[in-house]
Amino acid sequence: MSRGRAPAILLGGVAALLLSLWMPALLPVSSRLLLLPRALLSMASGSPPSQPSPASGSSYVPGSVSAAFVTCPNEKVAKEIARAVVDKRLAACVNLIPQITSIYEWKGKIEEDNEVLMMIKTQSSLVPALTDFVRSVHPYEVAEVIALPVEQGNSPYLRWVRQATEFVSDSSTVPPS
Repeated sequence: MSRGRAPAILLGGVAALLLSLWMPALLPVSSRLLLLPRALLSMASGSPPSQPSPASGSSYVPGSVSAAFVTCPNEKVAKEIARAVVDKRLAACVNLIPQITSIYEWKGKIEEDNEVLMMIKTQSSLVPALTDFVRSVHPYEVAEVIALPVEQGNSPYLRWVRQATEFVSDSSTVPPS
């Protein structure tokens, strides 16, 4: 199926808020509030956002890794793109989330489609190259590619994401146990 896609909003806080809303509706309101980005909550309270302090011994720079999201029309397309971005070292890992429903406005009409969501972990500096590659191979007229910076996480995993996406000839990088 070849159809278009409305341009994605590239606002980190808004995208994170929208992402938190697709989480299961069974979560209590207080749990959903924990999913909101700290900066968005501080904007609502009027106080400036606080910067996370790296864990002791961690050299992770907040925001240097991103989670990018891409929707695909089916699993075959999603797997092809996922394998290609990992092979090209534009991503360390891609998770495929099947059977999502997207409802959107396209060319004046409300559309509804079943899609596959790709969650792509990469270095933030690679998001422009990742976006260009996805756009070049994606079947949609306007591919959804949005990225959110990762502020905190498991330090060994975040280090691995950076190592796995470095352009080096050594392809022996494996995720930490």
